Amino acid sequence: LVRDDLLSINSDVQFSFRDNVEPVYRQLVNLLLTNTENGSLPQNNLTSAINLIDSLQLAELENFLRCNLASVARQQNTQVGQNAAFIYPIVLEDRLEVVYKLPGKSFKSYSNSVTRNQVENTADKLRRAIAKRDTETANEYSQTVYQWLIKPLEKELAENQALETIIFVLDSELRNIPMAVLYDQNNKEYLVEKKYALSVLPTSQLFNLRPSSEKLKILAGGISEALEVENLKFEAINAKDELSQISELASTQSLLDRQFNQKALQQKLQNQDFSVLHLATHGNFSSDPEQTYILAYDQLLRPNDINRLLGGDNQQSRIELLVLSACQTASGDNRATLGLAGLAVRAGADSTLATLWKVNDEFTIKLIKRFYQELSSGVSKAEALHRAQKALVFTGKYRNEPYDWGAYILVGNWM
Repeated sequence: LVRDDLLSINSDVQFSFRDNVEPVYRQLVNLLLTNTENGSLPQNNLTSAINLIDSLQLAELENFLRCNLASVARQQNTQVGQNAAFIYPIVLEDRLEVVYKLPGKSFKSYSNSVTRNQVENTADKLRRAIAKRDTETANEYSQTVYQWLIKPLEKELAENQALETIIFVLDSELRNIPMAVLYDQNNKEYLVEKKYALSVLPTSQLFNLRPSSEKLKILAGGISEALEVENLKFEAINAKDELSQISELASTQSLLDRQFNQKALQQKLQNQDFSVLHLATHGNFSSDPEQTYILAYDQLLRPNDINRLLGGDNQQSRIELLVLSACQTASGDNRATLGLAGLAVRAGADSTLATLWKVNDEFTIKLIKRFYQELSSGVSKAEALHRAQKALVFTGKYRNEPYDWGAYILVGNWM
């Protein structure tokens, strides 16, 4: 009911209202996850807590998109990956609760005695250390987050033979951290180096969890020139080589520079069937829809533009994967991933591969090439990213540099 109220009031005050309502959600979650008998929490408490957090996160997306997603959520929450573990970190004022579910098992939970401020400060310092390429400091903070989220599960994860992928439904500042960079100090390895593929869901109620089609058909667009659009200056990127590499690996139609505009995109998507939309161009994700955009040659495509482009009745393509290889989340915006998730929902994409910050062209081309090679072999999208990142963790000048390989996250359907 509270979530419905968020949609019915004036959009200008929805965010402030959501901020006032959020503590109510979290207080109720706190009660559900408070163990007064020093035993395991009842399954219905854990399920109710997850549903509440999901509802809060869904409300954020609905607020961002200015639309009701309840019917979409009900339709798409019909399948659950049989080989996936789900981890829900829930940030409360006095502790960090982690609810999790392994393949074939019931929900369980454990608690970390750290305050909300400690969690948010650690996440913020980790992101800043990565941005400064201060790997030693980054590993110190990522080790702490690893101990919170993964360490208590290590034995259960290792013993579950069905487990292939870990899905994180993240909360608060943790949404701004790529889980691949979490550092296991005991074994001197990052989470991406372990056997599990990784993916993120903005809410477990959303995104279509259906198997991908067997054949890749890619529509690729990119901007390689330096441009100034809407008083914003964008530097040149090596989109030409990136698109060239992709075309060598799968059936691809490319739109470069002047060809990459809204009209050309619309014509291609309406008249042909593509499974992947790959955009090698600048973009920004923010909790403010006006600051969320993708650069086309002559304009900034904002969420409503993306919706018109990809959500029309004449749309022929089922976009299984939206790749945004030169984009970034807004610095200092702890809800910036809303923009990324919102864009994916607008696009009707099953999943989105994107960067949380801008990575240099040379590395991008290496990772994207390896990603499509793996995807073409028939593995899942999450596993394709996992193999591509893992292959580049200790390669050449990128050795032990989470800034480069750690920027990439998969949001949505991991299959």
